[in-house]
Amino acid sequence: MSTGKPRVSVVVRARNDEALVGRTLEGIFAQEAPVPFEVYVCDDASTDRTKEVASRFPVKFIEPPPRPYVPGRTLNALARAVDGDIVAFDNSDAVPLDRSWLRELVAPLLEAPESPRATFANQLARAGALATVRREQERAFGDGRVQATWRFFFSIASAATWRRLILESPFDERLRISEDVEWAWRNSRRAENPLRVVYCPGARVEHSHNYTLRELAVRFRLEGADARAIFGDRPSLARELAGAGAATLRDWAHLVRHPRSWREIPGAPVRRLVKHVAHWRGTREEPAG
Repeated sequence: MSTGKPRVSVVVRARNDEALVGRTLEGIFAQEAPVPFEVYVCDDASTDRTKEVASRFPVKFIEPPPRPYVPGRTLNALARAVDGDIVAFDNSDAVPLDRSWLRELVAPLLEAPESPRATFANQLARAGALATVRREQERAFGDGRVQATWRFFFSIASAATWRRLILESPFDERLRISEDVEWAWRNSRRAENPLRVVYCPGARVEHSHNYTLRELAVRFRLEGADARAIFGDRPSLARELAGAGAATLRDWAHLVRHPRSWREIPGAPVRRLVKHVAHWRGTREEPAG
């Protein structure tokens, strides 16, 4: 670690995000941070103007590892490529909402520089998000009270940690979507110097997706497969269906209070069923060797 002020390497992973990468980089360069920072962009073979837009900013480009894309392999390569004491990851579609995002994100690290810590930001839904998506974002992030009741939660979409921790204990390069959860979970359960994961509600970014049913099916199947690999999860189909029912009732209770969102009422159970059945199917897959 540097003997002076810690330096931060802000790393932006991008792929086909020309509509948002400019706003994200504008937000990053507008940060009022307590420590010096530099910005890196890793463009993963975009076929649109993502790299061109990013080139308008004083960023340093990092070449990604050879395809196919494996998130853990990319994150490990990026941690090796930068030289800051702290690595702050921010997806190219995670737009900082004010000038205090980076300050809030690194504050828990700076207050205990010798402590193994990782932080993650508050992800708010976009203006055009579905009402059900917005509600789920509020539950998952918000003031943190709901997530605190869950078994474990962490998101690398906008997060920070000491670079040395990644170099010492890299991300799992076999997982397909939950490499961030596995890394934080594994390191938080170490017998000596366990990682402390800190949620930073004041570090606010705009980040959400209105996934199609097909996209939901793919994502939640992968999440299910990774949940089996990380936690050993193999829930019964009945349990997943019960979860879908409970979540649908929660969705409906929210939607009926917002007349402008009533059009989502018929589709809410379909989206929940797709999510939970896909998750169940994923937990039936054999973990990657």
